Amino acid sequence: MILFQNGTLVYPEGSRSADLLADGEKIVKIAPHITPPEGCEIVDCTGKLVFPGFIDAHTHFDLHVAGTVTIDDFNSGTKAEVAGGTTSIIDFGTAYPGETLNEGLDNWFQKASVGCSCDYGFHQTITEWNDQISAEVQDMIDRGASTFKIYMTYDTQIDDSTILKVLKRLKECGTTTGCHCENSGLIDALREEYASDERKGKVSSHYLTRPAAAEAEAIGRYCHLAEVADEPVIDVHLTCAEGLEEIRAARRRGQKVYVETCPQYLVMDDSLYDNGDFDEAARYVCAPPLRKRSDQEALWKAMADGEIQTVSTDHCSFTVEQKRLGKDDFRKIPGGMPGAETRPAVIYSEGVAKGRITKEKMCELLAENPARLYGLYPRKGVLREGSDADIVVLDPAAERTVTVKTQVSKCDYAPLEGMKLQGAIGKVYLRGELVAEDGKVVKENRGQYLKRGLPEFWL
Repeated sequence: MILFQNGTLVYPEGSRSADLLADGEKIVKIAPHITPPEGCEIVDCTGKLVFPGFIDAHTHFDLHVAGTVTIDDFNSGTKAEVAGGTTSIIDFGTAYPGETLNEGLDNWFQKASVGCSCDYGFHQTITEWNDQISAEVQDMIDRGASTFKIYMTYDTQIDDSTILKVLKRLKECGTTTGCHCENSGLIDALREEYASDERKGKVSSHYLTRPAAAEAEAIGRYCHLAEVADEPVIDVHLTCAEGLEEIRAARRRGQKVYVETCPQYLVMDDSLYDNGDFDEAARYVCAPPLRKRSDQEALWKAMADGEIQTVSTDHCSFTVEQKRLGKDDFRKIPGGMPGAETRPAVIYSEGVAKGRITKEKMCELLAENPARLYGLYPRKGVLREGSDADIVVLDPAAERTVTVKTQVSKCDYAPLEGMKLQGAIGKVYLRGELVAEDGKVVKENRGQYLKRGLPEFWL
């Protein structure tokens, strides 16, 4: 047994001073004061914040893309996650054209077999549609991959007709899908134009050919398709105020639209692409790209106001050498960056410590809401009797500086290198077991597969 004493337990509805007792993998008692049982380990949390284990519902580990493979697989990626306070992840399994959904999911189970240091689950990506795949939607739910992903751009995209069919089928099954919303035709036209002259070799061409309008238009179209299907939907990695307006319009029509954003869109901006040093600028290439500082503030306010439901990483890491695949053609730069181990600390430091959001809102965004939306609540995402003893102890007085020198991810750069963070993750417990401390993994490969239930729709 482990007794967490004298801490402030954090909940979306309010925080309170209380003791928490974990026995085995579960939380068994929460009370203002708990007398330590005989032989119990005691963790003094005086002055500390005690959160439920954080959930990252958007990762890409061991992903074959852009002619290469992400440098972090499930082994290294989940170590990075747990080092930073994340105890559950949901990665995107993919059924590529010609594969069944079951084959795609089997492939992702194989990828995860290298060993995971936090609990893990899968969304299933739909890249084509036919009667067999439609029937397999229920197979995915039965196997615990109960939510889905579709794309409106990339070679995995599906067209509007197919999206509508997918949404109607998911409604029948009581589930939903996230969508990467960007207007593929608009982006393709701009990329062709920029690749025809000297702009082809400039990293800045990446964000100039993926404007906020391309994202906003696709969000609006996605929402209108969902309106016709009468289906709740999720917009993943929202980056811009223009896209937020499309979501507000859908909600005014009475639609349930859930929104995810990512730390990179809250603390980095598109000026990073203007660096003349290719290796420096290319490390920030992701899609959708980084936006303006005004977009950052719009997203922070939307988070505070409850308009954004979750914050995930979209962790999709490549080395500097891998980024050089696009040295002469910006279109070939692999898109994505690491962020697994810094997400909770960045949200605390830039959000809570700076007064943009409350610690209760942070708990909602990083723990309870993703647990509810992705079929894990109340096993995960909350400190309550009977829930998994996934516990994060955060020291609000501690300070740390982000640096690749102490990074757990295998990526050879840290996007936030040199950033000073107020507040630090101290101890991380996965189902009652100490697995990370002060940014270091102390027990590996303790992760288990999460067979998720259906989502909860509450908006």
